[in-house]
Amino acid sequence: MLNYHEIMDRARSGPYIKEEDWDLQKVAMATRRLVKKYKLKWDPEVIVTADPGLADTIFEAGLELAKEIGAYSRSSERIIEFEPGELEEGMRLAPQTLVMGEGKDARTLYARKIMDERLPLVWAGNPGAPTPEELFLPSVMSWMQEPIVDLVTCGTLVQVDGREVRTGDPIEIISTRRELQYMRQGLKRVGRPGMGMLAAQSSVSELGDLAAAHPDYLRPCDSHLVPMLNELKMDNRNISRAVNSLEYGMRNASLPCVIVGGLGGDAPGSAVVNVASFIVANLTCLADYHLCHPIHIRHVATTTRSVMWVENIVQQAFARNAPCIIVSDIYPKSGALTRELLYETAANAIVITASGGHLEGCGSADGNAPNGTGLECRFMGEVGHAVARQNLSLDEANALVLKLLQKYERVFDLPGGNPGVPFDQAYDMLHLRPLPEWQRMYDEVKAEVREMGLEALV
Repeated sequence: MLNYHEIMDRARSGPYIKEEDWDLQKVAMATRRLVKKYKLKWDPEVIVTADPGLADTIFEAGLELAKEIGAYSRSSERIIEFEPGELEEGMRLAPQTLVMGEGKDARTLYARKIMDERLPLVWAGNPGAPTPEELFLPSVMSWMQEPIVDLVTCGTLVQVDGREVRTGDPIEIISTRRELQYMRQGLKRVGRPGMGMLAAQSSVSELGDLAAAHPDYLRPCDSHLVPMLNELKMDNRNISRAVNSLEYGMRNASLPCVIVGGLGGDAPGSAVVNVASFIVANLTCLADYHLCHPIHIRHVATTTRSVMWVENIVQQAFARNAPCIIVSDIYPKSGALTRELLYETAANAIVITASGGHLEGCGSADGNAPNGTGLECRFMGEVGHAVARQNLSLDEANALVLKLLQKYERVFDLPGGNPGVPFDQAYDMLHLRPLPEWQRMYDEVKAEVREMGLEALV
């Protein structure tokens, strides 16, 4: 495997290019050419594709893009170039299994197959959602306590002790350590102290990540984010996150949030960029597993047709050509105490599970507010498990998703979105249970999805 010192050297000494020229001349023009070369198209009525040739072609185009342009360092304005053999070795050495957590609470992530009958792991939480300190512990405990949950993540603390958390400020050290204190405390309270986490979310800069690499905070059996910036970019902050794992041993989650409708163009081009990003992230992010989280350029949410199509085809592309562990995010447009949140969660969970991914979510209300609860996390897991148990075909999954889209797609045209309510207005804060109205919505939607054809949903 390529030594990471070599990657840092290349980030300092590679060919110079302005960021604007990288965006337009390298990413946009190369992707447009590859989409045309491979005649890549998508059908908005086919969200879950049953076309193996298309998945293979998307993979081939993404690999070609990775080989052609590599990655970009925003800090040095240099191109990080790779030899084709280095990229291929990175794919070949990608972990096929990964133990998260410890003791009786440990779980093993694995590279899933298309229509895999094995249950997807359920990674619960609202990753990155800005959360007031007084809501942080009760909200994370609301999903930690759910029996169906295998692993947990969390939002970000927006203040500590009444003080605003600012990027690059020493307070990020305090906020990230406070976050981990709450996470560890919550796991102990629900009787699952060894459960694996994706955490250290409360620091945009590398300060919090460095400060939390300690067994009392983020353990070697936990994971942290090593983001790749849009598109195919690194910077010294995120390179530092990768370096931070070298001796300590945290699991590295690569996170390229490809913008659907951005530099890659529509869904096919964005899928090509996403494939290239994962291939490059094996090296630049030292990825142990990949987070698939495309973002819609207007709606943000992962529950739009085009974004779900990208999640679907990227997962299938890797399952067929370069198996690796992919965990896909669910970021619905809607928030707690709305029926649409549950419809969106179900649709996205069906797409991910049938196509070969594990489940992470929910980043309810676009992940922009503390409007997520443990109830939709439970529902996400239940739907994913039902898809696997029922051995749902790709065509059957697509038919279900199209039915669900009819239930919620209107929310994308609402001027203020459909944010719902904050956690404390959807849950009984004393007993950490859904309020009766929220429980009733869940029961009704669950029955409705079962009647739509997901008969294994129990």
